[in-house]
Amino acid sequence: MFLDALLDTLIDCLKLLPFLFAAYLAIEIIEDRAEEKTVALIHRAGRWGPVVGAGLGVVPQCGFSAAISNLYAGGLITRGTLLAVFLSTSDEMLPILISGGAPAPFIIKILAFKMLSGILVGVLADTLEARMGKGRNRTLHQLCEQEDCHCEDGILRSALRHTLKIFAFVFAVTLVMNLAVGLVGEERLGSFILNRPVAGELIAGLIGLIPNCAASVVLTSLFLQGGVSAGAMIAGLLVGSGVGLLVLLRMNRDWRDNLVTVAILYAGGVTLGMLAGALGVF
Repeated sequence: MFLDALLDTLIDCLKLLPFLFAAYLAIEIIEDRAEEKTVALIHRAGRWGPVVGAGLGVVPQCGFSAAISNLYAGGLITRGTLLAVFLSTSDEMLPILISGGAPAPFIIKILAFKMLSGILVGVLADTLEARMGKGRNRTLHQLCEQEDCHCEDGILRSALRHTLKIFAFVFAVTLVMNLAVGLVGEERLGSFILNRPVAGELIAGLIGLIPNCAASVVLTSLFLQGGVSAGAMIAGLLVGSGVGLLVLLRMNRDWRDNLVTVAILYAGGVTLGMLAGALGVF
């Protein structure tokens, strides 16, 4: 089991490398070359961030949520944009549904629901924070100082150093998570959720908080096997953000800010999952 978990972890983490490097390279370029007006323009465009983020997040790829977490930690995007990506991201759901023979209209409906959920929660989060005057003052310079990036070594080398540090961190934690899920087993996880209205969505949301691809794999597989309801699966998949949450916790040192993000993510995902189940959307 250990070798299987090790191989799965290595494959999952290698998929992240291009996204992580691209994100850090963008951050380094902005930090090194962007003038104040350029940074201000990025912030002013933030109100459209949740719409763009939800649209990009729904595209099936593994590393976008990790990349967006780095941008949030650097103060380049709003919490609403981050939440929109987290809620809409497909992670491993899509290939499992396709390989499991799920009908195309059903898959499209799930993707559309996740994207709309991301937009709704993201816009609400940004609107409320703007009205309460609780915007973040995080800057790229602070992130650079926190990570001791040695920018004088050049943009490429600094971006590569950041990427390898986060890769090692994500690899270690993901390996532990994969081993834990392997020990517990999918059937046992399903028994906690099966035929438990409300409680099923709450538990599925907790599974979605597992910061790796295992959450979406387990929940989608259980649904195809009849082990969980559609509402519970949707709740867990909305909360699940792959390793994006893990990267966020590593890069953003403000634990109160992270707690707010996780609370909104969980509450929004579970509530919308319950709503989808109650209305028979799927």
